[in-house]
Amino acid sequence: MNMTLLGFVGAGAIVGTTWLKGVPRLTLSRAKHRSLAGHARMGRRVAGQIPFYDYGEDRFFRADDAPDDVVATRTAGFARLSDLFRGRCPKTLAETAALREGYSDLKFTSRYRVPFQFARIVRERLPVGAFLASSEGTTVTDLDGNHYHDLTGSYGVNLFGYGFYRDCIADGTARVEALGPVLGAYHPVVQGNVARLRTISGMDEVSFHMSGTEAVMQAVRLARYHTGRSHLVRFCGAYHGWWGDVQPGIGNPTPADGTYTLAEMSDRTLKVLATRRNIACVLINPLQALHPNGGAPSDGTMVDGSRRAHFDRAAYTAWLHKLRAVCTERGIVLIFDEVFMGFRLAPGGAAAYFGVRPDMVTYGKTLGGGLPVGVLCGRGDLMQRYREDRPVDICFARGTFNAHPYVMGAMAAFLDRIETPEVLALYDGIDARWDARAADLNMRLATAGVPVKVANMSTVWTVLYDVPSRYNWMLQYYLRAEGLALSWVGTGRLIFSLDYDDAAFAEVATRFVAAAEAMQADGWWWVEPGITPKQVRRRVLRETLAARFGR
Repeated sequence: MNMTLLGFVGAGAIVGTTWLKGVPRLTLSRAKHRSLAGHARMGRRVAGQIPFYDYGEDRFFRADDAPDDVVATRTAGFARLSDLFRGRCPKTLAETAALREGYSDLKFTSRYRVPFQFARIVRERLPVGAFLASSEGTTVTDLDGNHYHDLTGSYGVNLFGYGFYRDCIADGTARVEALGPVLGAYHPVVQGNVARLRTISGMDEVSFHMSGTEAVMQAVRLARYHTGRSHLVRFCGAYHGWWGDVQPGIGNPTPADGTYTLAEMSDRTLKVLATRRNIACVLINPLQALHPNGGAPSDGTMVDGSRRAHFDRAAYTAWLHKLRAVCTERGIVLIFDEVFMGFRLAPGGAAAYFGVRPDMVTYGKTLGGGLPVGVLCGRGDLMQRYREDRPVDICFARGTFNAHPYVMGAMAAFLDRIETPEVLALYDGIDARWDARAADLNMRLATAGVPVKVANMSTVWTVLYDVPSRYNWMLQYYLRAEGLALSWVGTGRLIFSLDYDDAAFAEVATRFVAAAEAMQADGWWWVEPGITPKQVRRRVLRETLAARFGR
């Protein structure tokens, strides 16, 4: 009888222990976004099973089973674009082709401008030049003298216009040239930079790094050091640099076992933060407010028209306040990664724009005055790299080029200029101005009857499509043909500088509409009646399975 009782007790203990372990795991699983981007390990497994295949000449133009007359129109339009690009910029294309052979970065970007099934023929016939000779105002010029309105923003660096940064670099160089590239010791401009960054960020201390990725690495490292906890939380789709812990899943060859990728703007995520004891820090990339839980948009990933984006400032602000509250309660370090957005939203950055104070904030991109830099600002207790009572227990971080005199000089010039009335005036009514420009372009596109529109978060825009076309990515080439310079992700991200006045923007809008009309005339937006994005994705899946299993 006693043995039987003991058996029941033992079984109950096992069930109870299993239940105690299972509930937190289930809570964590439910807080992840349902997409593959929210499940890093599954995403990597799926990516490893997708085989390479591409379309031949005929299938390239009828991947959506378009009728013969539409295929003929597309083929003729494609040929015209090819002749235009080759005839317009022979020198630029020749230099690009020569560089590609030995430059792995260019090989990567040129391969992933469009969905991989189309990439070979696009590379052969619609080559894109990688070289520019000069910049002036809001335009750039290639090696053949062709002028383009710049919508790349130099990956976010160019906030105030290229001339602004040339002046910062020249001014900064003059300030430090007597010292030159002496490393280890500091030039006096560093003191002013630190003082102003403390004021801007509202933080106690500052450290300098060579890139935004390094700054985020150090922020996470210090958070783990001071909390004694193992895990960081990032949100589905957010980018924080290319190092392993913040890029789990596709693109990272090693597992990120100390990372939780959770759904943004989710009460389930707040529950995980409120109950787990191993979370050191939470990373916020404010850019995600434009497309929560979505990865950085790229034309290379478009197989239909399902890309979505919408910026709701009030909703995102409310989310950040909830996040701040739970992090404070649980002793979790809240880190704002403002490397990309920087001072694009407000002179005080995204923290000032949303009215939420983080524990640490990282900057980069534009802050270097045109030169590469990463900056970490934080509370004094978190920035300390040693323990007063444990002299050998340190959190080491240094870098040969941290606080490089020329970078510090350009930064000093940048910080001087952003305090001038002329620059501060650019922020007056910034949201209303850029929202009105987006609305104006959308009205013009609707009037033209083309199935495309834009969504924006201030000066950062993305292009959305109203039809489930297999060829939406083609718009990037029509935009280039109209003299609009895009980054390698195509229409996924357009970045304007603040020196775009009404006249310059109006010219961009006119060219944008002309490009969309030309693309429509060439038949790329023909779609089978009644087709849905879900049906398109299923067809692509069937293609992929057939290639994988040889059927």
